[in-house]
Amino acid sequence: MDQDAERSTTIVASTSKESDSDPIARVRKLLFRQMLVGIKDGRFFLGNFHCLDKQGNIILQDTVEYRSIRRSSPSPTEQRCLGMILIPSSCRTSCHVDCSVEEQLSLIQLKE
Repeated sequence: MDQDAERSTTIVASTSKESDSDPIARVRKLLFRQMLVGIKDGRFFLGNFHCLDKQGNIILQDTVEYRSIRRSSPSPTEQRCLGMILIPSSCRTSCHVDCSVEEQLSLIQLKE
């Protein structure tokens, strides 16, 4: 199955016509924002966006990992602090950026 079809839609914020054609400017707007990234095995990583390479790998700083644990436990999720991590694009299933309601309404471009 094609990996691109498995990935959910990623939203990239853009506020001007000039930056619509420049992917570097769009990614710069995401720097140091809090990002939640889901991967194929069901874990989620919440951290500050630091870097994106040409292959689509994401680096997050001050990251916390969240994962599901046994149902019999009082808390259904477990968390641990990881620091800086690299999330390969091949493992990623979702990516969400924390932003205000005004910024959500001004989102211009959707990338799949």
